[in-house]
Amino acid sequence: MRKMILVDYEYCTGCHTCEVACQQEHGLEAEQFGIKLAQIGPDQITDRKWQYEFVPIPTDRCDKCAKRQAAGKVPTCVQHCQAGCLYYDTLEGLGDLLGKKKVALFT
Repeated sequence: MRKMILVDYEYCTGCHTCEVACQQEHGLEAEQFGIKLAQIGPDQITDRKWQYEFVPIPTDRCDKCAKRQAAGKVPTCVQHCQAGCLYYDTLEGLGDLLGKKKVALFT
Protein backbone atom coordinates (compact mmCIF):
# COMPACT_ATOMS: atom_id res chain seq x y z
CA MET A 1 0.00 0.00 0.00
CA ARG A 2 1.12 3.52 -0.76
CA LYS A 3 2.28 5.56 2.23
CA MET A 4 2.26 9.31 2.67
CA ILE A 5 3.57 12.00 4.98
CA LEU A 6 1.03 13.89 7.07
CA VAL A 7 1.91 17.20 8.75
CA ASP A 8 -0.07 18.34 11.79
CA TYR A 9 0.86 21.97 11.34
CA GLU A 10 -0.84 23.16 14.53
CA TYR A 11 2.11 21.71 16.43
CA CYS A 12 5.11 22.46 14.20
CA THR A 13 7.45 24.70 16.20
CA GLY A 14 9.69 25.69 13.30
CA CYS A 15 12.78 23.98 14.75
CA HIS A 16 14.10 22.92 11.30
CA THR A 17 15.08 19.46 12.62
CA CYS A 18 13.28 17.79 9.71
CA GLU A 19 15.38 19.81 7.23
CA VAL A 20 18.67 19.04 8.96
CA ALA A 21 17.90 15.33 9.39
CA CYS A 22 17.03 15.07 5.69
CA GLN A 23 20.14 16.94 4.59
CA GLN A 24 22.35 14.67 6.69
CA GLU A 25 20.58 11.47 5.62
CA HIS A 26 20.95 12.28 1.92
CA GLY A 27 24.22 14.24 1.95
CA LEU A 28 22.57 17.42 0.67
CA GLU A 29 24.32 20.78 0.61
CA ALA A 30 23.25 23.60 2.95
CA GLU A 31 20.96 25.16 0.33
CA GLN A 32 19.45 21.85 -0.84
CA PHE A 33 16.37 20.41 0.79
CA GLY A 34 14.32 17.23 0.66
CA ILE A 35 11.87 18.89 3.03
CA LYS A 36 11.71 22.66 3.50
CA LEU A 37 10.11 24.57 6.33
CA ALA A 38 7.77 27.36 5.16
CA GLN A 39 7.02 30.19 7.57
CA ILE A 40 3.62 31.85 7.55
CA GLY A 41 3.45 35.18 9.32
CA PRO A 42 4.12 36.97 11.48
CA ASP A 43 0.48 37.91 11.89
CA GLN A 44 -0.42 40.49 14.49
CA ILE A 45 -3.11 39.16 16.83
CA THR A 46 -3.18 42.04 19.33
CA ASP A 47 -1.08 45.15 19.88
CA ARG A 48 1.55 43.10 21.70
CA LYS A 49 1.02 39.57 20.37
CA TRP A 50 2.27 38.11 17.10
CA GLN A 51 1.78 34.64 15.67
CA TYR A 52 3.91 32.51 13.36
CA GLU A 53 2.95 29.23 11.76
CA PHE A 54 5.30 26.74 10.18
CA VAL A 55 4.64 24.05 7.59
CA PRO A 56 7.26 21.47 6.56
CA ILE A 57 6.81 20.81 2.83
CA PRO A 58 8.54 17.95 0.97
CA THR A 59 10.40 19.12 -2.15
CA ASP A 60 11.01 17.37 -5.48
CA ARG A 61 14.15 15.82 -3.91
CA CYS A 62 12.02 13.91 -1.38
CA ASP A 63 11.85 10.17 -2.09
CA LYS A 64 10.31 9.51 1.35
CA CYS A 65 13.65 7.94 2.32
CA ALA A 66 13.27 4.93 0.03
CA LYS A 67 16.40 3.25 1.47
CA ARG A 68 15.14 3.67 5.04
CA GLN A 69 11.72 2.31 4.05
CA ALA A 70 13.36 -0.74 2.47
CA ALA A 71 15.00 -1.36 5.87
CA GLY A 72 11.62 -1.07 7.62
CA LYS A 73 12.20 2.46 8.95
CA VAL A 74 10.15 5.65 8.63
CA PRO A 75 11.49 8.68 6.72
CA THR A 76 14.19 10.52 8.64
CA CYS A 77 12.13 13.73 8.90
CA VAL A 78 9.38 11.78 10.69
CA GLN A 79 11.91 9.94 12.88
CA HIS A 80 13.59 13.15 14.06
CA CYS A 81 10.64 15.56 14.32
CA GLN A 82 10.96 17.02 17.82
CA ALA A 83 7.37 18.29 17.90
CA GLY A 84 5.99 14.91 16.82
CA CYS A 85 3.90 16.58 14.14
CA LEU A 86 5.02 14.42 11.18
CA TYR A 87 3.34 11.08 10.56
CA TYR A 88 3.98 8.41 7.94
CA ASP A 89 1.39 5.77 7.09
CA THR A 90 -1.22 4.66 4.59
CA LEU A 91 -4.31 6.77 4.02
CA GLU A 92 -6.29 4.30 6.12
CA GLY A 93 -3.74 4.52 8.94
CA LEU A 94 -3.87 8.31 8.91
CA GLY A 95 -7.67 8.45 8.68
CA ASP A 96 -8.29 9.40 12.32
CA LEU A 97 -5.96 12.39 12.12
CA LEU A 98 -7.41 13.67 8.85
CA GLY A 99 -10.80 14.47 10.29
CA LYS A 100 -9.69 15.93 13.62
CA LYS A 101 -6.75 18.25 13.02
CA LYS A 102 -5.40 20.99 10.76
CA VAL A 103 -3.19 18.89 8.53
CA ALA A 104 -1.45 18.79 5.18
CA LEU A 105 -1.06 15.46 3.37
CA PHE A 106 1.85 14.81 0.99
CA THR A 107 1.80 11.77 -1.28
